[in-house]
Amino acid sequence: MIAGLVDADEGSVSINGTDVTDIAPAERGVAMVFQSYALFPHLTIFDNLAFGLQSRRVPGQEIATKVAKVAKGLRLTDLLQRYPREISGGERQRVALGRALLREPAMFLMDEPLSNLDTQLRSKMRVQILKLHEEIESTMVYVTHDQLEALSMGDKIGVLRKGRLEQLGTADEIYNSPKNIFVARFIGNPMMNTITIDEIEGNNLVWKGNSTPVAARYLSAVQKRADAKVLLGVRAEHICLEGSRWASAAAPVDLIASTVQRVELAGDQKFITLDADGTKLTTRCEPDLAIRNGDEVRFWFDAEQLHIFDAENGQSLLTEENV
Repeated sequence: MIAGLVDADEGSVSINGTDVTDIAPAERGVAMVFQSYALFPHLTIFDNLAFGLQSRRVPGQEIATKVAKVAKGLRLTDLLQRYPREISGGERQRVALGRALLREPAMFLMDEPLSNLDTQLRSKMRVQILKLHEEIESTMVYVTHDQLEALSMGDKIGVLRKGRLEQLGTADEIYNSPKNIFVARFIGNPMMNTITIDEIEGNNLVWKGNSTPVAARYLSAVQKRADAKVLLGVRAEHICLEGSRWASAAAPVDLIASTVQRVELAGDQKFITLDADGTKLTTRCEPDLAIRNGDEVRFWFDAEQLHIFDAENGQSLLTEENV
């Protein structure tokens, strides 16, 4: 709809304050970078880059100058006489970016542009796109399923579900202050742990006989819902293992007992699956912590970093309007 390739059923599309809802795609000043690169296989890299300029009947010398400038910036100069089949996936992606740049658009639309690349190349291309964004100072709307791309690249992130915008905010807001259980679970690796709370007693959440204290600033919001069904959400890094240097908060008086079900070494950290009275939780710890399957361990939650959701509608009780 932003590009104009699909008509909006309702509402409007504005770019830089101009309503473009009824303006033809070619006149909107947007450039698209596709997941599949969409390069012409029978044209050289130079001709792929120059195609849009040639279509607009830009003079030949001007085309050559502009293509040379963009090719230099994207490190494509030595590839200009090759064909798409003769270059790598990362190089094709840079050609697709270059072709979009040469349109000098008001906005770039990027449809999962790095999904066909391997992990190392994706990392390099993320840096290149961010550098490019800083240089041209043009808005980029970037679609991705990769959380790392979204969190590391986006000035603002919109989380979509079935066409509905669930939350729009900075990476910090999306990760640390999710507005509902969908956003909380969708963003973060491993997925946020959730626990069904049996009752609320004063400043404690009670689940399967275990008691979890709530930070003072959350008390009013929680106590308003003392009779409602709520879910406790806690990220892996906020489950503190006894004996771990990575514990993010001081231990309370009472710790929760559990059994280690699985230990996964992930290079610079270990992911630990715990069973606490039938509730499965995932935490993480330093890679050199001596811990094995079947070990009995104790843990606690960082009370300042908890998330609490309405069990029926999934909305956070701890958003600004509720706290």
